[in-house]
Amino acid sequence: MTIKAVEMQDPIDARLLAALRDDGRATIAALAAAVGRSRTSVQSRLRRLERQGVIRGYTVRIAPEHDLGAVRAHVMIAVGPKEARSVIGELRRIEAVRVLHSVSGEVDLIAIAATSTVAEMDAVIDRIGAIAGVERTTSSIILSTKFDR
Repeated sequence: MTIKAVEMQDPIDARLLAALRDDGRATIAALAAAVGRSRTSVQSRLRRLERQGVIRGYTVRIAPEHDLGAVRAHVMIAVGPKEARSVIGELRRIEAVRVLHSVSGEVDLIAIAATSTVAEMDAVIDRIGAIAGVERTTSSIILSTKFDR
């Protein structure tokens, strides 16, 4: 499903997805009340959104202060020409790398890493920088999360 296809969802689907972002454990009855539709209608919409790949799953989002990785960082990564595929493969092997984004601009990738200590984060950033094909890294330690949707 492309971003354009997701944007094409009707307003009820958009409200349903927003309600799920707020509380992924909401009951069908609560979701129905939030979008002003019957439970049967909401169940049908959820099944359709799942089938279309708009909803890929339901998960728990752990508050950063309770996550196993107390130290989190954004690691911006510049990659050499034609090296992205191998670099991504190596980053996938680093357990501390929780999320990886491909971006436009001065860097090619942004990794979100989480570790238990600053020393461990330092080692992870060094490990990322040592990957063949990585030209440079710039990192920023996350101090706090103001909101997370």
